[in-house]
Formats: sequence, C-alpha cells, structure tokens
Amino acid sequence: MKNNKIVIYIGILVIGVLLGWLLFGGSSNKEKDHNYNAVAETNQLWTCSMHPQIMQPEPGDCPICGMDLIPAESSTDGLLADQFKLTENAMALANIQTTVVGKGNVEGNTIKLSGKIAENEEANAVQVSYFAGRIERLNVSFTGEEVRKGQLLATIYSPELYAAQQELITAASLKESQPALYKAVRNKLKLWKLSENQINQIEETGKVKENFPVYATVSGTVTEKLVEQGDYIKQGQPLLKIANLNTVWGNFDVYENQIDRFKKGQEVMITTNAYPNKEFKGKVDFIDPVLNTKTRTVTLRVVLSNKDDVFKPGMFVTANIEGSTAKNDEVLSIPASSVLWTGERSVVYLKTNPDQPIFEMREIKLGNQIGNEYEVVEGLFVGNEIVTNGTFTVDAAAQLQGKKSMMNKDGGKVMTGHEGHLGMDNNASNKESDHTNMNERLEVSEKFQQQLNSVYNAYINLKDALVKEDSISTSANATTLLNKLNKVDMKLLSDNKAHNHWMSLEGEIKSSATSISETSDIKSQRDHFKHLSSHLINAVQLFGINEKVYVEFCPMADNNNGAYWLSKEEKVINPYFGEAMLTCGEVKQVIE
Repeated sequence: MKNNKIVIYIGILVIGVLLGWLLFGGSSNKEKDHNYNAVAETNQLWTCSMHPQIMQPEPGDCPICGMDLIPAESSTDGLLADQFKLTENAMALANIQTTVVGKGNVEGNTIKLSGKIAENEEANAVQVSYFAGRIERLNVSFTGEEVRKGQLLATIYSPELYAAQQELITAASLKESQPALYKAVRNKLKLWKLSENQINQIEETGKVKENFPVYATVSGTVTEKLVEQGDYIKQGQPLLKIANLNTVWGNFDVYENQIDRFKKGQEVMITTNAYPNKEFKGKVDFIDPVLNTKTRTVTLRVVLSNKDDVFKPGMFVTANIEGSTAKNDEVLSIPASSVLWTGERSVVYLKTNPDQPIFEMREIKLGNQIGNEYEVVEGLFVGNEIVTNGTFTVDAAAQLQGKKSMMNKDGGKVMTGHEGHLGMDNNASNKESDHTNMNERLEVSEKFQQQLNSVYNAYINLKDALVKEDSISTSANATTLLNKLNKVDMKLLSDNKAHNHWMSLEGEIKSSATSISETSDIKSQRDHFKHLSSHLINAVQLFGINEKVYVEFCPMADNNNGAYWLSKEEKVINPYFGEAMLTCGEVKQVIE
C-alpha cells in the first residue's frame, strides 16, 4: 500500500514538470528566439556587391544596377565614428612615423613668410586724354613697353579741339577790341593741356591742326593698355596705366597672433626661386592696420629696390625675418611634413591610441612657417601624437574606409566627381569581415600592374610637357595616356573589391585626361591635371606599379589651394608653374 502511494506521488510530480515545460518553457524559448531575430533584423544593413556605397536597412534591389542586395557585415573593432585602424604591415610598408606635439620657443628664430611682388602704387600713374576724340594713331604696341616722360604716345582727332582752334584764330583778330574773349579762348586750350608754343603756333600761322599729340607725363613701364587705335574716347578717359618699377612692393600675410612680432623698419631678407642663390635686403615699410576677417591675416609690406629689374609683379617671394620677442613666445609647432592641404583647409592625422595604430583626421589652422615647422593657431594641443611621415598613405586609408579625410571632411560614403576629390567608392570594407585588411595594398596580377605602369609613364610625359609649358605636347600626351588606359584589362582583376575601385578610378582618370586632350589652354590643362593626379595617386597607392613613385606637393599651386603630382625622381620639378617656380614644392610620400 505504501509503495503504491510513492508511485502515485512520483507520477504526479512528473506530470507537473511536463505540464510546466509545455506551458512556460517552450514559449519562453520561442520568445527569446523571436527577440533575438527582431534585434538582428533591426540592426542588419544590406549592400550591393558591385556598388558597396549603397546601404539599405532592408533587403531589395540595388538602385544603380538592379542586383539583389546582400547582408553587410558590421564592424566589431569598437572604434569611434571618425577613427580607423591600420595593420602593422601597412604601417611598415608606408614607413609611417609619428611624433608628440610640443611647444617650441621661437625667439631668435627666423620666421618665414610667403608673399608676392606687386607694383609700387605710389609710383603708378594713369595716362589720360584731356579732350574727346578718335585715336588716329597709338604709338604703344604692347604692355611691358618702356616709355619716357615727354614721349609721343598717341595722336587724336578731336572735333571740339578743331572748333576751339578756329575760335582762337577769330579771337586773335579781335584781341584789341575784345581782350577778355581772346584770353578766355586761350585759357580754354590750356585746360586741354595745349602748351603756350602750340597755341602761339596756331595763332601765328592761322592754320587749324586736325590731329593733336598726347605726350607721356611720366616715365615707366606700360602695365595695361586701356584703348586701341581707332577707339573713340571721352575727355579724361584713361589711355594707359604706367608703373615705375624702379621700386616694388613685397606683400606678405601675417596671422593675427603673430602681429606683435613685427614692426616698421624691421630688416627683411627676400629670396625667390628665380634667383635661388641670391638674397635681397629690405625693410618693413607698412603693416596694415585692418585685419582680413576671412583669412585672419594682415598685410606686411616691404619696399624693394628694383633698379636692375630683378623683381616682376606677380612673382612669388619668401621673406625671412628675425622675429622679435612675442608677448607669448611659447608657440605650438609641428613638422611641415605632417600637414596636408586642400583648398583653404589644413589637416593632420592624430594617433589616438598610444598602444595601437588607430588614427583620426583633425582639421587645424596654421600660422607662420618657422624653418621646417609650422605654428599651429588652433586644432591641436600639447601631447597630441600626429603622423609626420606617411601622411598621404594614412589619408588614403581613411578614404578607403569612408572616414573623414583630406578631401572628404564629413566622412561617410564618398562618390568621386569632377571636383578633384581624392575619395573613391571605397566602402567595400562594409562587406569585409576583417576591416584592417582594407589598409593593405590590393592583391592584383603583375600583368595588371604592368598595364597601369604604362598609364603612369604616359602621365609622366604629360607632366614633363606641362613643366615646359608646351600645351600642344601636353594635349598629345593626354591622348597617349587615354590609349594606354583603354588597354588596361579589367578582367585581370578577379577580386570584387579591386574591380570596384578600378571602375571608379578609371572613369575619373579618363574624364580628366580627355579634358586635357581637348584644350590647348595651358591654365585649363593644369586645372585638369590636378584632378588627374589625385585619381592616379590613388590608383598607384591601391594597386602598385612595381616602381618607386614620389608624391610631391606645392602649396602655392591652384591659387594657393595646393596641388599634388607624381614623379619618378625625388627632385622637385613643378608642373603647375613651369619656369616661374620650377622648384616650388616638396616630397610628401614615397610609394614603393
């Protein structure tokens, strides 16, 4: 009996456990599975295998090519939105070096300012006509022509002056009876700058002159012709601008936090690329009391003797000035090699973790250049660690991962356009499980590298033609580059990521080269060459060409916005200025 009760109790317990599992256990697991799947579906993004810049919150078709979207794997690096990571291999390959920012004492150091030569406005003159008429003959043929005071510049036929001469002849016969009228007529002619001798000659001969001469009132160089032969002119209308270039101005920009280091009368040593082995002395003549609110600078002016015609208006010059002690002589300074320029922006790359190769772009404002360093006005603090060698490679890595970079200040998915962006459709990393691999050079066949090398060699010939300022040869070499580009076999790129990058870059290179080939204007060719260089630099960085390549930069190119180019040699030969500034620039990166 007792054993039967035990069996009954055990049976009831088993049935209770079974009912509990059926009622609660299954639904709990089901709920957990449901919640997990809901979270996964909520966080899942979808991308296109051919257009990785496409990111959708749900599956569907690619809006560009119509292919089915695939799941995009998310990063597990735990980095902040603007940060990215390099592999140790990439660090070694690009010889990336960093340094910790510190304050330096500039007292007693030479401060370097960049500027331009301008005409001395105090010595400029405008030659005008003192009477209306038609220019019968213009004796000045071209700008740059030297003229002397008293030299015949033009002859003018003036109906008003013709009538005034007849009035003089009539008044001369009545000067005894109407002396006031006679005097008034003579004064009228004097107002038109006729000399006493000219007036007397008209009166004595009784003959009216049809054409009257215009003589130079000053000596100098004709800087602008404002009229042409045959033009009708009004009284007082400017004919020529004449500049006396025996003295010229050197205008330099000084940042507002450096104004107290300069004073009137301070000695300045001027150098120019036109005469690399010479120095010219000058003194600070004027410091503009009004600040330029856009650039946060004032103009410092130096008057230079130019009796030997050394300086030409528009010429770039550098001033080396011994800076006086500032109120705060401790300034933040960084190596020039750490800075990348684009437009009006200057950027550096911070190493945000001292123990790991994690980087982040930082936009800064620079002050004056002191030796091989720049003063930092804002954007950095003492103790920041920044990239000082290999900066261009780090920037390329930032672009590849869609982070903030030199040409993409907002980060995110970057589409290349005709604005000269160095960015590409570089977000294939979103569908790569290991994001750090994006920093390494893409693996491509040696045959593809050889074909890209042929494009690079055509580019070098184009660059050399720009150095020589030969627009015809530049156009021809651009056509050759296009032919080489068409022979690059995209089928050699089996990797989907490499294929996507080349598709983007090829289109941009072709567009820039075509624009160069279709114009003979050297300025326009150089504008397109800047864009061509940007995209070809990215291509060489990504794929390699089995050759050492130098990436060089001139901060004064493109109206002081700065521009890059590629070179086979370390020596800087600038394609953006030619003979005017042949050696302006520096090596920013070496691509092995």
